[in-house]
Amino acid sequence: MRHSKSKNRLNRFTSWRKATILSMARNLVIYQRIRTTKAKAKAVRPVIEKLIHLAKKNTLTAKRAAFKILNDHRLVSTLFSEIGPRFAKRTSGYSRILSLGRRRGDDAELVLFELTEIKKPEAKKAKKSKVSKEPQEGLKADTSGQAKEHTQQEDSGKQKTEIATKEKPPISKQPSKKFLGGLRKIFKKERDSL
Repeated sequence: MRHSKSKNRLNRFTSWRKATILSMARNLVIYQRIRTTKAKAKAVRPVIEKLIHLAKKNTLTAKRAAFKILNDHRLVSTLFSEIGPRFAKRTSGYSRILSLGRRRGDDAELVLFELTEIKKPEAKKAKKSKVSKEPQEGLKADTSGQAKEHTQQEDSGKQKTEIATKEKPPISKQPSKKFLGGLRKIFKKERDSL
């Protein structure tokens, strides 16, 4: 009888269960949000809480304790440099479990297991289009040869870029294949016709 056994066994023997939990803890440090089952998320939550608590201390002893769990120096450095300072004002509640529904195959309850304060990825800035630089009025008034040559070089550069953009070949649309067109190729091979 399993009286007063609080650990969730996850239907694994001890070493396999420990490996699963530590692997999920590493993945949460890397990606900060993972999709898993509710039982696994509940099993990993104490490990993550402990790691973030160690990261808030930011001592050599805490780093060594975190390395015992994560077994990777890069993960320890990201934990202590990025994740730890983010949770400096919190005393607990470093992770959350959000329900996603049930898995179709085995009806397991799926959850989104994430850190409560996630670093938002910076949106890539779109390249600014080159605005045609008109010669300033001061340059027009200047009659020196250098200014005229400079504007002529700019004009020739503009013309080359305009020509390059206009010369793109038109995209040709291929006719859509019939429904059975692709299947016939699979089932009828040259070697089969012998």
